[in-house]
Amino acid sequence: MKTQTMLITAFLSLLFLGSNAQQTEPQSYNFNLEECINYAYEHQTSLLNAAIDQKIADSKVKETTAIGLPQISGSADFRDFIKLPTSLLPGEFFGQPAGSTVPVTFGVKYNSSLNLSVNQLLFDGSYIVGLQASRTFKELSNRAFTRSRIETNVAVTKSFYMVLVNNKQLDLLDANIEQLNEQLNQVKALYKNGFAEKIDADRLTVIANNLSTERQNIVRALEIGINLLKFQMGLPIQNKLTLNGSIENIKLDDMVAKSDTSAYANRIEYNLLQTQLKLNQLDLKRYKFQYLPSLAAFGSSSLQYQSNSFRDLYSNSFPTTIVGLQLNIPIFSSGMKLQRVKQAEFQVQKSQNILADTKNAINLDVFSSLTAYTNSLNTLKNQQSNLDLANEVLRVSKIKYEQGVGSSLEVTQAQTALKEAENNYINTLYEALISKVDTQKALGLIQ
Repeated sequence: MKTQTMLITAFLSLLFLGSNAQQTEPQSYNFNLEECINYAYEHQTSLLNAAIDQKIADSKVKETTAIGLPQISGSADFRDFIKLPTSLLPGEFFGQPAGSTVPVTFGVKYNSSLNLSVNQLLFDGSYIVGLQASRTFKELSNRAFTRSRIETNVAVTKSFYMVLVNNKQLDLLDANIEQLNEQLNQVKALYKNGFAEKIDADRLTVIANNLSTERQNIVRALEIGINLLKFQMGLPIQNKLTLNGSIENIKLDDMVAKSDTSAYANRIEYNLLQTQLKLNQLDLKRYKFQYLPSLAAFGSSSLQYQSNSFRDLYSNSFPTTIVGLQLNIPIFSSGMKLQRVKQAEFQVQKSQNILADTKNAINLDVFSSLTAYTNSLNTLKNQQSNLDLANEVLRVSKIKYEQGVGSSLEVTQAQTALKEAENNYINTLYEALISKVDTQKALGLIQ
């Protein structure tokens, strides 16, 4: 019986472990660029926190609004006078000589009360400005969320392009290694038959070894790039991600031929500073409104219970009801409010200066990005031509060598030139893709 129990326990444990293993098993994803960006919008930590900030701002608006709504509070108390208070009254009241006093105890031993009060703000300039500021604060959080979306979009796009470039580099390198191995096999065959020297095969072997080492490095860099993309997307690193796309599907078209001096209006950074300026202006308005009086209405109702016997304390009640208005008029604050107004004015001036400087910086960024992108496209076309030419030179060199009218050194030099042309092409391609993203961001095309 004990053995059966142990077997059942072990079987259930295996089932439990197997269930957990299935739940924690890494998942596989195959995404294109748009799917990567959409996944990041839903899982990236910075975006999730920005969405929470939006909810906090919305709650802040409701909190500020509630200040001007009726405020109702209730209270209750119970007092047991262990010793009742004593007062001294003139003796004349009790037929005593003039100038004498008689101690008299007032009150009853037990007291209790129930109170209900209502307060309603009727007018307060600071409250009106506070409502406007709370809505502007919500607008600020919405724009901060948009900025996080843009930054996430840019980061994911750049990481996606980096992986595609590494894949393209790997394809070029594999093609290079394949044709080099064919060439090396031919040279080795020629050497065995006495039509080539050993140094010819050795030179190609050195190049083949270098290409093999470089391929291993690219494979590792590709793995790092994939993990970086996962991180930018908010995808757990242990999950598998393959990309659906290639460099050939990306259009590197010319954008705007000249700088657009109104591009700053589309930039989220400029919009954020505009909102911050609005908040500072409202802050200034709030301090100015503190010179105005405030008016509030109030009302309260209470029940008083008194008795010398605890048993009879709540037998009789004495109600009291009060309604009224309270007007607060600021008269003199020793210049404190004036200095607050001056500080707020200085903050507005600073925000205006920063806004003007940012506008100029964005226009410069647009011009610089467009120029860099145009240069990268021209350089990419040139490197593509160089790559095609290097392939042609290698092809001709191999034919000349096979026909005995060229040397193996020419083939080796052509092979080295091809590898250099491939590296230049890959680096320029990556720069062009990154420049494209930077230009789109500078023009405010990414939202």
